[in-house]
Amino acid sequence: MDAGKTIAAISTAQAPGGIGIVRISGPGAFEVADRVFRAKSGGRLAGCRGYTAKLGGAFAGSGEKLDDVVALVFRGPKSYTGEDVVELSCHGGLYITRRLLREVLAAGAVLAGPGEFTRRAYLNGKLDLAQAESVMQRIGASGEQAARAAQAVGDGALSRKIGAIREDLKGTAAHLAVWADFPDEGVPEVENEALLGKLRGYTAQLGDLLAGFEQGAVFREGVDTVICGRPNAGKSTLMNLLAGCTRSIVTQYPGTTRDIVEESVLVGGVPLRLADTAGLRETEDPVEKIGVEAARKRIGAAQLVLAVFDSSQPLVGEDYRLMEEIQGLRAIAIMNKTDLPSVGDREKIKGAFTHIAYISAATGQGLGELEEQIAQVLGTKEFNPADGILTTERQRADVCRAKKALEEAAAALSMGLTLDAVTVCVEDALTALYALTGQHVSDEVVDEVFSKFCVGK
Repeated sequence: MDAGKTIAAISTAQAPGGIGIVRISGPGAFEVADRVFRAKSGGRLAGCRGYTAKLGGAFAGSGEKLDDVVALVFRGPKSYTGEDVVELSCHGGLYITRRLLREVLAAGAVLAGPGEFTRRAYLNGKLDLAQAESVMQRIGASGEQAARAAQAVGDGALSRKIGAIREDLKGTAAHLAVWADFPDEGVPEVENEALLGKLRGYTAQLGDLLAGFEQGAVFREGVDTVICGRPNAGKSTLMNLLAGCTRSIVTQYPGTTRDIVEESVLVGGVPLRLADTAGLRETEDPVEKIGVEAARKRIGAAQLVLAVFDSSQPLVGEDYRLMEEIQGLRAIAIMNKTDLPSVGDREKIKGAFTHIAYISAATGQGLGELEEQIAQVLGTKEFNPADGILTTERQRADVCRAKKALEEAAAALSMGLTLDAVTVCVEDALTALYALTGQHVSDEVVDEVFSKFCVGK
């Protein structure tokens, strides 16, 4: 990246909308913008104070007016990128926005690369690497909890948490180094038991961060969820209830659902990638048989199984077989059709499942209970998005490296190795934690982070 160049890109979605924004950033941002924009009140953007808006028009080099435009002026370092920035807001037609960008490029800017605006913000100290990654997490959030978690990281919650661990660890590393070099200069002696306690404490804190990553992944990535059960248990009715619309055909005839019907939904704030499957039974129908085989395969690969039982009918062989098949999987037994008189063997269900929800998919009764059970099974009930959690695999890998190094430090101390060996491990942990927030990280890692960004952000 050449920081001496002035870059530009469309920062709004590549689709028709209310407005389109072309963002310009760099040392020549004002000069480039002034070649395209003319304010109704006169004057040049180069003479405006920061945080100023000007109404005017955008013009091509030929003098043709392209559109009415609002220009927003941000002076570095008090801007998103830390550089001089101008944002030109036009009507959000695809042609107009792209034509405006073309004129900005003709006026001297170069097209920004993926994530280059945010990368400049990182390089100019406006945010650290973890905060930069939160930008795309916010853009890609599929629900409230994921968005709130990404916002907390963007506000520095994760960086502060990592910083606190790192500062304590630096103090420990400094004490070890000084004690090793100047043991006769009145430096407090390193006590092995106290040091071991500290190392285990740091390890526990990093372990909590890793656990938070797994919880957060549920909200960021969603959960592959299979709805299964014997024919006419109410699987498709449940699918339609959770989807909020008719996604699966519902009839009184067994075997109606043959292919896998999929839909992404939010249930209690948790994104579920639902798959409604064929009713599980022995059949000679070759088409239905393929559907049943596909259903059984999908159950084995699912992250969550919603096993539907008809509470108005006695349990049959396929119900018992399903109970056996999903042993060891994350599963919820759904006793459906509670609006009808119950004759199902609830005690056998209670003996086979830890989590049970009693609902009527036809009326929606018991949906809140199902949401509660899903939260318990997935461990999301106590999730606090404001805590500052790990949000990317890169961050997770850095914490894993730091945790492993501290475990090795504790093992070295327990085995009676020299404090030099412990110090090396502690310094390895520090290196990993510095990399997480981007203080000591290679250009290759930075390139990889920003390669995942969209152009214009």
